[in-house]
Formats: sequence, C-alpha cells, structure tokens
Amino acid sequence: MIYRDEFNYLKEIENYTDNEIDIDENLVIRNFTFESNYRFILPGGAGNSDNYEYIPSIAGDYEPDIIQKMLNKKDAEILENVKFRYHILMPKKEKRTHAFIFLFHGFNEKYWAKYLPWAKYMVEKTGKSVVMFPIAFHMNRAPAIWSDPHEMYNVSEQRKERHPDVICSSLSNVAISTRLHNKPQRFIWSGLQTYYDVIDFVERIKMGLHPVIVPGAGIDFFSYSIGTFLGEILMMTNKNGYFSHSKYATFCGGAVFNRLSPVSKFILDSEANVSLYSYVVEHLESHMKRDEVLRHYMNAHLEGVNFRCMLNYKTLTGFREDRFRELSDQFYVIALAKDEVVPAYEIINTLQGIDRDIPIPIETLDYPYKYTHEDPFPIIPKIADQVDEQFHLTFDKICDFLK
Repeated sequence: MIYRDEFNYLKEIENYTDNEIDIDENLVIRNFTFESNYRFILPGGAGNSDNYEYIPSIAGDYEPDIIQKMLNKKDAEILENVKFRYHILMPKKEKRTHAFIFLFHGFNEKYWAKYLPWAKYMVEKTGKSVVMFPIAFHMNRAPAIWSDPHEMYNVSEQRKERHPDVICSSLSNVAISTRLHNKPQRFIWSGLQTYYDVIDFVERIKMGLHPVIVPGAGIDFFSYSIGTFLGEILMMTNKNGYFSHSKYATFCGGAVFNRLSPVSKFILDSEANVSLYSYVVEHLESHMKRDEVLRHYMNAHLEGVNFRCMLNYKTLTGFREDRFRELSDQFYVIALAKDEVVPAYEIINTLQGIDRDIPIPIETLDYPYKYTHEDPFPIIPKIADQVDEQFHLTFDKICDFLK
C-alpha cells in the first residue's frame, strides 16, 4: 500500500476500546491503560493551589461564562488527563518486546491518524515496538468536547468577537488557545506532568510491571514538533541513567521555544501566543519570584532547569549547549526547508549551537510538493506517488538511525 492508502486504512481500524487490533498478518496495535500519579502538580491540584494567578492583558472575567465552564475548570479535575488509553504497535509474534521507541506527537494534536503510518513503518523497519504516548491534555487526554466541531465553532466565533484583532482563531485551536490565553502557566505544568508520566512508565517497565515490555528493554525516541521539546528534556535530564544508551531521532523539531512560530489555525491563535510568550519567555523570572511552587520546580529539579533552558535561546545557553554536545552521538535530526513553524535554521541554531561546533547531524529536506509543518505528507490523490516517495525517503533515514 502507498502512504495515502496506509493512512486511510489505519485511521479506519484505530480505536481505544479493543485490547488488540490486527493491522495485518505481522503487526498488531495493543491498547493499555495508564494512570498518572502527577495530577497534584497541575493548577488546582494538592501540590499547586495556583494561588498566584497570572492575569493576561484584560483583567477579570474576560471570556463568556460558557467558555469558562467548558474550557477553564481546574486542570487537576479533568479526569480524561489522569486515566487514559495508549497504543503500542508491535510485531504480532512478540508476546513481550525487548526494544521499543517512544513516539511523541505535536502541539494541539487530537488524533493519532497522522502518526499511525509513521509508527507502522518504524516497527517494520527497525523490528522495535512503538509506544504512542500522549502529552497531557492532548489526544485522548482531553475532554471530547474540546474536539467537537459544533461546540468549538461557537466558541471560536465568540472568541473572535471578544478579540477582534485575533489572527488564526479556528475551531481546531480555540480550546487550547483559550486555555493558554487564560493560564499560560499550563504549558509548564502539563509539560512537567507528561515528563513525570514518562518516567513513571519507564520505571514500571523496569520493575517488571508492563505486560508486553520486558524489564531490560532498550528505549529509543522519535519525536515530532513540540514532542521534541519533551524528548529533549528527558534526554538532557537522563533520570537515573535510563536513557544513557538511547537513540533520539526527531522530525520538524528541536528549536528552543522562543524561536518557534506557532500561530496557525491548527496550533495557536495570536492572542494565546502573545500571552504564552509573555509568561514563559519575557517574564518567567518575575513569575518565579512570586510563585513559590513554580520557583521550586524550575530551580530545584534538573528537569525544570532543562525545561527553562529550552524556553529562551538566551537563557542558560552555555549549560544547554554543553549538554547537547555530550548527547550529540545519540541524536539525529531531519528538518524541512519550508517549515514555517519550526524553521530549519532555528533547529540548527539550537542543536548545533552559536558556534556550530556541536556535532549533532541535521539534514534539511525539501519535498517537491506543497507541504506545511503541520502536514508534511498531504493525503491528496494527485500527488500520492510523490508523497509516498518522500515519506519513504524520510523514514528510511530515521529508521536506519534507530535500528
């Protein structure tokens, strides 16, 4: 099957309900349940009362009540984010896998369809299983209503009325845009929750508690877009040496946060982007001085320090570049020449450093059809053969590295 047909087939059979979904005679999707132990660090949780309230440019109740009720309840109370299902794609003949690849997705993603052909190809070419682990409040870790087209269209229209100068507000991004506009600190807390969830996942494996992964299984990473932010922090922190021998491949990701351009109808609207940038880049230090919990996590924990150095190109630059230099033989990066969200030159600036003396291999590809960061392999019939060719070119490189 060519890429387009593979995409449509996998999208059709994927679900979270069945424990096992046959892909073909060789491969299977197995579904498992994960429960997070870290809801307490989220706003409204036992460890984060969120007493320090960041107020954006408009004070008070600046969104209609219906939006507040739908999107802005306490994060710690959103149960979908605490207990959820996740996919593992693996060879059908394997009862327990001895090596797997974490797959981390992009920002504001609600469905795995785009990634299923990627995961399938990696299993076929590397022989390793692929764990598709969702970021907090993304995929099925978010309430279904946040993805409801009718509800989100109404919210988007109200948001445009409330903020007439907003750019790129859409039904696709209005949920995450409204939430981050209201509380941009959510970006930090949900990121840390996901980090700790992944560490918990690894530790459960090492204790022999995972039904299809052996305790000593090899762990590698593949990430895309903002998922690379998560993966980089995991690799840089390297809790208990868990990832000392891991390989890390990334596609369309790797730049520090303040060198991204996330305003897009599929990612964030302009109002949310301004609020988020103001909080995590321009005024993070002042927020840390006033917010004791934030200060603790971003200063006293190595993962928090690594998180902070990946937010701003000029923050802890030497520290960041020294760490990437140490990790350089474990990384492989593919960027796209026409990527406007995570530009190739910004990936190079971050990962190869100011002096271009960090030997992380970075390849910049340019496909012969119209593509975007959000959609590198469009499902368009007239270019199906070209897309198939470029998909194989790209993922052959990734799989050769991850073998």
